[in-house]
Amino acid sequence: QLQLVESGGGLVQPGGSLRLSCAASGFTLDYYAIGWFRQAPGKEREGVSCISSNGGSTNYADSVKGRFTISRDNAKNTVYLQMNSLKPEDTGVYYCAAGTCTKHIGRDEFGSWGQGTQVTVSA
Repeated sequence: QLQLVESGGGLVQPGGSLRLSCAASGFTLDYYAIGWFRQAPGKEREGVSCISSNGGSTNYADSVKGRFTISRDNAKNTVYLQMNSLKPEDTGVYYCAAGTCTKHIGRDEFGSWGQGTQVTVSA
């Protein structure tokens, strides 16, 4: 069974940085595109970024373009989300999932969700 575990969240001041990790357990990530999603209190879960299985294709939500970078290290069975210039509106629980990476970064194209890691951007 596919199991993904997120880590790296925390409290950071506006303008700061965090790097999230999504580690696979019990299977190899090589064959899967991975997406990052976030959910703020009272809001729908939204797609943030995704990366193809070989890392050759990436997509980003307009709200994070130029600030976030997704990458993967298949040797470590891990996908990363580097988040720079963080804003209060980036606050939420961040999830990773396995699926199909398209420009839409749609929730319905992903499954095997992790438990999430909390990111709070506040002064």
